[in-house]
Amino acid sequence: MDINKITNLLNATLFQPHRSEAEEQLQGLQKIAGFCPTVLQIIVSSEMEMSIRQAGAIYLKNLMYQSWADRDDDPNRFTIYEQDRIVVRNTILDMIVQVPELLRTQLTVCLVTMLKHDFPGRWTNVVEKIDAYLKSDNSSYWMAGIIGFSALIKAFEYHKADKSPIHAAVKVLLPSVYNVMVHIVNNTTAESVALQKTVVKSYFKLIQFTISPDLMERSTFTKWMELLSIIACNPVPEEVSRLEHSEIDQLPWWKIKKWALHTMYRIFERYGSPGSVSQEYQQFAIFYVKTFSTGFIEIILRILDQYRNKVYIPPRVMQMCMHYLNQCVSIGHTWKMIKPHIAAIIQDVIFPLMCHSACDQELWETDPQEYISQKFDIFEDLISPVMAGQTMLHSACKKRKDILPKAVQFIVGVITSNDATPSQKDGALHMLGALADVIFKKDMYKDQVCSMLYQHVFPVFQSPHGHLRARAAWFIQHICEVKINNDNVWKDLTALSTNALLTDEELPVKVQAGLAIQALLTAETKVEQLLEPRIKEITLELLRVLQQTENDDITSVVQKVIATYFDKLAPIMYEICQNLAKTFLQVLQSDDMNDKKEITGMSILSCIETILSVNDEQPQTIAALEPVVLEVIVNIFNTPESGIEYYEEALNLVCDLTSIEVSNNMWNVLELIYRVFQNDGIDYFVDMMPCLHNYVTVGMENLIANENLMLIVFNMCKIVLSSESGEEAECHAGKLLEVIILQCKGRIDHCIPSIVELVLQRLVREIKSSELRAMCLQVIVAGIYYNPHLLFDTLDKLQMSMSTSESISAHFIRQWLQDTDCFFGIHDRKLCVMGLLTLMALSPNRPIAVNQYANQIVPSMLMLFDGLNRAYSNRENHQEEETSDEEEVDTENELATDEDEVDETLAFATSKRKPIYATTVC
Repeated sequence: MDINKITNLLNATLFQPHRSEAEEQLQGLQKIAGFCPTVLQIIVSSEMEMSIRQAGAIYLKNLMYQSWADRDDDPNRFTIYEQDRIVVRNTILDMIVQVPELLRTQLTVCLVTMLKHDFPGRWTNVVEKIDAYLKSDNSSYWMAGIIGFSALIKAFEYHKADKSPIHAAVKVLLPSVYNVMVHIVNNTTAESVALQKTVVKSYFKLIQFTISPDLMERSTFTKWMELLSIIACNPVPEEVSRLEHSEIDQLPWWKIKKWALHTMYRIFERYGSPGSVSQEYQQFAIFYVKTFSTGFIEIILRILDQYRNKVYIPPRVMQMCMHYLNQCVSIGHTWKMIKPHIAAIIQDVIFPLMCHSACDQELWETDPQEYISQKFDIFEDLISPVMAGQTMLHSACKKRKDILPKAVQFIVGVITSNDATPSQKDGALHMLGALADVIFKKDMYKDQVCSMLYQHVFPVFQSPHGHLRARAAWFIQHICEVKINNDNVWKDLTALSTNALLTDEELPVKVQAGLAIQALLTAETKVEQLLEPRIKEITLELLRVLQQTENDDITSVVQKVIATYFDKLAPIMYEICQNLAKTFLQVLQSDDMNDKKEITGMSILSCIETILSVNDEQPQTIAALEPVVLEVIVNIFNTPESGIEYYEEALNLVCDLTSIEVSNNMWNVLELIYRVFQNDGIDYFVDMMPCLHNYVTVGMENLIANENLMLIVFNMCKIVLSSESGEEAECHAGKLLEVIILQCKGRIDHCIPSIVELVLQRLVREIKSSELRAMCLQVIVAGIYYNPHLLFDTLDKLQMSMSTSESISAHFIRQWLQDTDCFFGIHDRKLCVMGLLTLMALSPNRPIAVNQYANQIVPSMLMLFDGLNRAYSNRENHQEEETSDEEEVDTENELATDEDEVDETLAFATSKRKPIYATTVC
């Protein structure tokens, strides 16, 4: 293999004019033995330019991901030669240590890919090799051992099959890893701490979902917990504190503390909380709490003490500290330890966290859209110390006696203080709102809710500080959860929220005010009438805010308003829909598409669907809205790169637009759906089913008149039934064919042979579920109901192309009668009854196959009638079912100091299947 040629080609991939040609040549060379070892040589060569080495590392990573493992499902696909794989296995660990961090990351990904596919089968000595590195007297080899250990854990992190090989490997390697950690744990250089972090992160992955008996062995577990304690207590170099906060967050000294605390919390929460863990961990939980909780709580309190003394602590570290203490609240033993400190924690830690910060204010002023994006990001909430602190505050005040009055006293003190800064007042209102559902259900506070609003919340709407006005609107959302028996209060809450939405100049205030309106509408029926005079104005303003912010929460407000006032908004429904469509296309065509934008786009489409749903009995309105919605649908299907995320929602819109009438434009959409289906949409066939059902039923006349349209529907079913698309999709394809036959009775004789042949071909292949077999049989039964003579003529013609001892007709009837008990529901059973009655009515010209099984027809019909009786009875019983909600007594949740919170909840797993659409037989 010519190393110079490969080097030149890798270099050429860095330049746009030559990239495609160079990549094409590399793809040819990669199929020659020796390619992978040669690229590996280039990567480790210090004489090569870094850009070429990096290009090589990326190319090798992608090649190994695609072509390392043999593919049973595609034996003709290229895979890397075994002799090359042997060379790479023997050298990669050594090479990972030799290269800079930038390249080491890429090669570690290669190592993980190799381990996923080769361990334990083809790479039998890898554990011995890693262990040898870890046990070496030469500390420079330890990195290779630790990276190998980490890659092995990562490769099997989410592996659900047999985990015994990885457990056996861990049993061998973990003691050696521990010994290395003992040697390096007090070395606080950046390189050493980064290596330690790799170990701690790997240990976290080992205990993330389950903890093996070997890891729970007390002496082994104790050693690792002591190690975590040392890491969490190790000092951070003094010079770090002089750096920017964003830089500090990325440094290994704080990252390793975060992982140590994360591991402590995960063990405590999942395995170490007596009363809330599964039975297999109960004894371990008692051991954990009695042995480690004191030391870990002291470590966390020391970190929080640094925070109280204005030392910068990275947000993720603070979050883990709050999570751990929150878990302590529910357990008597740990609660007794934090109870003496809880007042200081609330006042000096949680309160500052919940205040509007200088960083918040800077972002508010410089980029309000980004401020809104961050504050309403559910993913940010998952890692936010603010949310973690709020949760701990809520837990302590709800679950432990005497904490709530002290917290309320502190909050009121801040709110009423003339010396409190706007930021502190924001924090106090934040705390008060977070505790509203606890405070105002207590007898001692419930009568004070109105006076509190008029004295401390309503005046804040006039504050010169925008963040305080936003907080007041946020507070209304939370006070709505409290029972208020005063019409004037609801009137003022509504007026203030409406005014803030319509007149405030600050965008974040408008967003919070919009959400307050939604909360008010949900909480109190009187609000609906209070908002009505200005509802058009409110709706249009919400749409303007949505367009400016692309905020998912505002979309849900718009949806709520439309569903509540659809009749009052009828005159501007077109304008509303147009606004939503414009905002969606703005999201769809965005250059920086991300998860948040995708969620927003889905919410907007859901909102458009709500508009169509509330007007489902207004054909003129639907017709007027169709061009606007059509533009959205067409853009989604014509831009698969970003549009594929919205296929399901787009298909729902098509379903709505075809539920009353199928216009010419919507028939064009069917052709577009077919094109999508052919390209990459077969996985969406189940989602396509509702609108395809509409095309067949509502648009039946056009379908019959236009052979091309009928062919589209048939071909889609044929592709599904002829491919490995899964039996759920095949059931839906069968159902669609059945619907076509029943809907078009007597009008599609030319289609029946093709449909019957397709279904019979599927019946002769392996079928795993009784549902699919019954569905295929049901299509042929529909053919009997359509025209029994045509059906049996078709079967006879097909017989001539098949060499079987039993006639197709006889085989079908026998299978049908045997599977009578596999037909469920009212429609399916009725169709079977109608099919059997049709057979009986053929006398005296019945096919021989019918006479052959005539004695089984009546028993089968009796079974079907019995099933129909049960089905009708079940339907009536279901309609009569009523559900009632039980009121919770809040005081019952309070725990005495020594009590533990015991989890007595059972989780039930339910699975929802897509409906299979029925067409009435008679």
